[in-house]
Amino acid sequence: MGKTIKLKKGYDINIQGAAQKAIATNFTPTTYSVRPIDFHGLSPIPKVLVAVGDEVRAGDPLFFDKRRPDIMHVSPVSGEVAEIRRGPKRRIDELVILADSSNQYREIQRLDINACSREQLVHHMAANGAWPFLVQRPYGVMAELEEVPKAIFISGFDSAPLAPDYNFAVTGMGNYLQKGIDVLKKLTPGKVHLSLNGRTQSANEFNDLNGVEIHKVEGPHPAGNVGVQIHHIDAINKNDVVWTIRMQDLVALGRMYKDQQFNTERLYSVAGPPVKEPKYFKAFMGVSIEKMLQGNLTSDHVRVISGNPLTGKTVGIKDHVRFQDSQVTVLTEGDDYEFMGWLLPSYKRPTLSKTFLSGLFGSKAAMDVNTNTHGEHRAFVVTGEYEKVMPMDIHPQALMKNILFEDLDMMEGLGIYEVIEEDIALCEFACTSKSNLQKILRDGINIMLEQG
Repeated sequence: MGKTIKLKKGYDINIQGAAQKAIATNFTPTTYSVRPIDFHGLSPIPKVLVAVGDEVRAGDPLFFDKRRPDIMHVSPVSGEVAEIRRGPKRRIDELVILADSSNQYREIQRLDINACSREQLVHHMAANGAWPFLVQRPYGVMAELEEVPKAIFISGFDSAPLAPDYNFAVTGMGNYLQKGIDVLKKLTPGKVHLSLNGRTQSANEFNDLNGVEIHKVEGPHPAGNVGVQIHHIDAINKNDVVWTIRMQDLVALGRMYKDQQFNTERLYSVAGPPVKEPKYFKAFMGVSIEKMLQGNLTSDHVRVISGNPLTGKTVGIKDHVRFQDSQVTVLTEGDDYEFMGWLLPSYKRPTLSKTFLSGLFGSKAAMDVNTNTHGEHRAFVVTGEYEKVMPMDIHPQALMKNILFEDLDMMEGLGIYEVIEEDIALCEFACTSKSNLQKILRDGINIMLEQG
């Protein structure tokens, strides 16, 4: 057993409409997609290997980055390439696949994990579509083939609002999890770390794993963020490199090396106050959202989000779930003007401000929220709000200001190596100035990447 980490800073945003532990039946999505824009650092015009009308199997290559031609991005399902959507300057926005009624897989050549070299494993993962599962810190970009990480980290729970329950999602997947861990151990000379929720009982599938150091993390969100866990287990210093992998991607990785198939089947949670029956849907990566929500909303005046309310991206109801997400959130659009809302008592809302009664007295009950920001962008002022919800030994407000100044030395000293958007999202929620901190941080990361 590894560390027990108890966090006090943070804030749990309790929203109505959490997904019940039930899987939808008779769910047959028709389209899936792969989007180059979902991968930080990927060229906006990759080399596309298929054309509209081509038939593909799950695991067949679709495109690769011209700067990293060894890493293949593959189809999650079998079917027909229905559309290649382009943006400005012929940017590739999305490859849409019309799925077959039953999935057909490209057979992947068997590789003996115990007997092969690390270089052989790296090449095999890159050629067969598994490499994009690995995220590199600093900066939250796709792992570099040439790097050797000092450790690999996995978060066994998600503390974000309305997040899926990984204990439920991995039920019966113990063999695949173990195989995935075996693969990760081959990629690093250090440890593979798995952090579990110290507030709840963990699934047996987690507790029975071998070759992984298990830690318990207690505390409010962002306790489930892998960046917070890295900070408290083995912090990133200058010139350090660590890798992370999401829980359901770990299952897919294990499947590839146990079954010789690129099988990304997973559970997606669909949740939020306007959802009639919040539940889980079983599908492959990049699934269309439309049939998840068809006839399942109390109103059509809603915002659909791929991901959670803090870090997700607004999408259309006919769009697809992003590569990195296993959650679809629906919130009521908050575009109604609230007369003197800053002065009069109002409905309960998640807030850290003592201006509102729900912030003054606290509330553990789940709340019906909307997307209203209750204010507009204003001057970037020092309030100390960020530090109250940041359970890491960094100074987020000073970091944000120095990113705006493009002061590389101060950005480095203030902790830009340790954070990505999800780690700063709660600060954005608490921000009186309504600043887009996640965009500021990504701009700063891009500056650091350009400087090498």
